[in-house]
Amino acid sequence: MRGSLYSLPVLCLILAGIAVCLPSETAGVGTSRAADEPLARPAEHKSYVEKIAGTDVKFDMIAIPGGTFEMGSPNDEPGRKIDEGPRHPVTIRPFWMGKCEVSWDEYDLYWKKHEGENEEKKNDNDKAADAVTRPTPPYADETFGYGREGFPVICITHHAAMEYCRWLSARTGKPYRLPTEAEWEYAARAGTQTPYFFGSDPKQLDQYAWHAGNSEALTHEIGKKKPNPWGLYDIYGNVAEWCLDSYKPDFYGTLALDKPSLWPVVLPNADRFPHVARGGSWTDKPELLRSAARRGSDKKWIKRDPQRPQSIWWLTDAEFVGFRVVRPVEEQDNLKGFRSLTTRESQ
Repeated sequence: MRGSLYSLPVLCLILAGIAVCLPSETAGVGTSRAADEPLARPAEHKSYVEKIAGTDVKFDMIAIPGGTFEMGSPNDEPGRKIDEGPRHPVTIRPFWMGKCEVSWDEYDLYWKKHEGENEEKKNDNDKAADAVTRPTPPYADETFGYGREGFPVICITHHAAMEYCRWLSARTGKPYRLPTEAEWEYAARAGTQTPYFFGSDPKQLDQYAWHAGNSEALTHEIGKKKPNPWGLYDIYGNVAEWCLDSYKPDFYGTLALDKPSLWPVVLPNADRFPHVARGGSWTDKPELLRSAARRGSDKKWIKRDPQRPQSIWWLTDAEFVGFRVVRPVEEQDNLKGFRSLTTRESQ
């Protein structure tokens, strides 16, 4: 081409370079890739430490980058259940996630009235937090003898976990909530597609998780095992973790298989059950700790509660469930201001 700035070969090389540099929200969808090749960009936001004002209690929030991943498990994954499919692409926007599960150190600030609190010295955040409903006293020892300081919260309902997040948001001025099921799995996988973030061999679990094979039938202090590649501790085992979603076994079948779904979530209604808990616990065998494994709560989790109506705050038969918090960089529209709809009249 006479008079052209570039020859055809050079122009092709330039265009190819541009194509390589362009970001793709759907990277990996419909393409072959290594099982442990990340489908996420590096996080542009930063991890931070949240200290609850007026106390010595603090916790770490880890920056989770946005990206697209394959949610669910392939048909041939050992231990797979039917509610883990069909596998489908999901796009997740950046967020922060608690480095560890919420401990009693944090939760006690919410539900217990502390002596010496000075109403006159409270700021607007404190007053807003006090307006959030607090749990009623539990029927029995809320720790069930499993440990308090440094140990994960157990036996609290989905409603209680959501109300804690609302209290924490009011207290800190930052929008905290439970992770959606999609966010939880995305964070647990940390860019991998294998059954566990460390690969396929469950024998490696002892390095990363407390489970039925090594827990000695007890919960353990948070953060004592190795973290996943994104720095999250106990994402498998110790306690199963509440997600925001109601549990719908066939939900995946309603999502597109040929293009990524953005921010999928099954919004909870006023019903007490079922809700999603992820990650498995200290009582579970390895197959229930896989990244894709799902569990739905049910009324068996309160079967020994003699109160009528039974508590919307405490679980008498779920010593294996707790939670961790997330904070979105940009909140999805259907979760802005969303709160628990459960009441004492809920079934």
